[in-house]
Amino acid sequence: MQLVLHQYWRSSSSWRVRFALAWKGLAYETRSIDLLAGDQRGAEHRANNPAGYVPCLVVDGRPLGESVAILEWLEETFPAPPLLPRDAWERARVRQVVETVNAGIQPLHNLSVLHAHAAEPEAQRAWARRFLERGLAALEAIVTDIARETGRDGPYVMGEALSLADVVIVPQLYQARRFGADLACCPRVVALDERIARLDAAIASSPERQPDAG
Repeated sequence: MQLVLHQYWRSSSSWRVRFALAWKGLAYETRSIDLLAGDQRGAEHRANNPAGYVPCLVVDGRPLGESVAILEWLEETFPAPPLLPRDAWERARVRQVVETVNAGIQPLHNLSVLHAHAAEPEAQRAWARRFLERGLAALEAIVTDIARETGRDGPYVMGEALSLADVVIVPQLYQARRFGADLACCPRVVALDERIARLDAAIASSPERQPDAG
């Protein structure tokens, strides 16, 4: 099976997929989509992903867009090592964390939203910080409730087993720091990030390790 990841080095959505690929030990090729240069708006990329977003995983010539869809496909196709718990309720809780990040935090600081909001870089950063801090406070409450509910206090969101919840946290904290968000609202999330970020898969998939890093 040939896997080709169309991605941008600093995209948190791309990092999620790279993290999962590395965790599962899957080989893949990389195609850089330079968001700052506008490659995502080009006809070639839109033929693979009409929405014009990254990442897009091309599997034996078939394109699949949207990071969460890609993560779910990877989990179903390559279930070991797993990134979703066996228990149905715990799987739902992992997906709650994933969607809190994917739908409730990340879209509000992507390039198209920032550019639509304001032309001035500092106004863009202030917008991003506002929604990052709001979203991270909600995420803090969710992971705290999961720890109370499961009786497991780390090292990962669901206890001893890494899950997709952890895979989305590290890239999101990277972006929060890049925009200068105040992380005092989420000490548990910060502690999780510090532990997860030390994993080999997190390091190998980090932005600075990518061939297109600028």
